Amino acid sequence: MNSEIVRQLSPQEDELARKREELAVLEVVLADRELFLANLRAELAAFEGRYLRQIGALYAELDDWTAKLAEWTAELSGTAQAKTVAAEARAQAEESYAASHGEAAAAEEFAPLPELKKLFREVCNQVHPDRAVTDEDRAIRERLMAEANGAYKRQDASALRKVLEEYKCRPEAVEGGGATAERERVIRQIERISRRLGAIEIEIAELSSSEIAKLMAKVQGESNQGREMMADMARNIRMRIAQAREEFEERSATVRMR
Repeated sequence: MNSEIVRQLSPQEDELARKREELAVLEVVLADRELFLANLRAELAAFEGRYLRQIGALYAELDDWTAKLAEWTAELSGTAQAKTVAAEARAQAEESYAASHGEAAAAEEFAPLPELKKLFREVCNQVHPDRAVTDEDRAIRERLMAEANGAYKRQDASALRKVLEEYKCRPEAVEGGGATAERERVIRQIERISRRLGAIEIEIAELSSSEIAKLMAKVQGESNQGREMMADMARNIRMRIAQAREEFEERSATVRMR
């Protein structure tokens, strides 16, 4: 006969065990969804940068020639309406230039390696703010997660490892406490993670329905069919630029000949 005494779990301990299992599942789901969201953000930013460099810059040039034509017309006619049209055209040209040469245009292509994705998922799983048990711990986690998101977007594995190492080496990382207190902490973590998962899904839906996301999907769809949509767009805009430049030069030459 086995002489070992198997201690029965108290109702509180039994519920704590079940809540810990629920929390463990949610933490895995949270890490995966945070990774998905980080990828989506970075992919959209990279695509927008490529679009602005390849297409936005051409639109800025076209808008500049359109503004020059409008300004030429306003100077020649002198009417208030023509001057208003010219001012609006110049404002549009300046806005296009700023957009195509701003920070968004500098975003690099995003193609993270599987190792980087795995590392970011590990950071999310261990450092995520919604795993915090105190306000102080949450503040530290929020700072580190912001650093992790930036590092992932830059595809900087070394910086991600430093974030993970910094959090693991904190003296506060050593956890403890009784079953009742631990049960309350776990329940609160479950609630926070559930709220964060809801917020993630809302942001994913908003990003996925944005104009830049629709354009990216269309470009990717065309590429899968063997068509280079952005190259076609660029050729079309260059033709319009050439026409606008030719029209401006012809008008200028006509005035000089008078």
